[in-house]
Amino acid sequence: MSNAAPVVFVVDDDSSVRKSVERLVRSAGMDAIAYASAQEYLESFDAERAGCLVLDLAMPGISGLDLQQALGGETGAPPIIFITGYGDVPATVKAMKRGAVEFLTKPVDDTILIDAIRSAIAKDQTDRLARAELASIRRRLETLTPRESEVLRHVISGRLNKQIAADLGTVEKTIKVHRSRLMEKLQVRSVAALVRLAARAGTAPSH
Repeated sequence: MSNAAPVVFVVDDDSSVRKSVERLVRSAGMDAIAYASAQEYLESFDAERAGCLVLDLAMPGISGLDLQQALGGETGAPPIIFITGYGDVPATVKAMKRGAVEFLTKPVDDTILIDAIRSAIAKDQTDRLARAELASIRRRLETLTPRESEVLRHVISGRLNKQIAADLGTVEKTIKVHRSRLMEKLQVRSVAALVRLAARAGTAPSH
């Protein structure tokens, strides 16, 4: 994960709005980068840059909704705050269903916008931490041998060592060794923690 300060990306074809939002963000002690079009933002998009996107809904060329859709499949895409000059209920519904964190009408109240930006940045940080945690779990799971992975699935299904041994055609002592090693590799100390870790990674229990 990048340690760089979060950035508020402002995308609006109206230069006056763009500049005023950028000034507001900087006055609140945050970094801002402004773009005159969605295309301009897309060309510089970097999934490693933490922050949020303050996005105009109606723009020539690629609209705000188009940009939201384009970013939809991108891991690391920033949370989006939409701003628009007119009330468009269907667009609002569509934007929120796709995960927009806020939808504000111009002229936007400064306090409301800054609050929305701070909430969006907090969400981005939470999302990035969750993705990093999941990546770490998956890396640990990849260190397991095929047999350890098999024992893991039996353990999280609630099977006892002797039952697992019978299922796998081995002795209980061997299962204890596999179980100890896999818990050490996965950095957990209890079955409850093991179950949570496996669920987080989507590892299915043995049936």
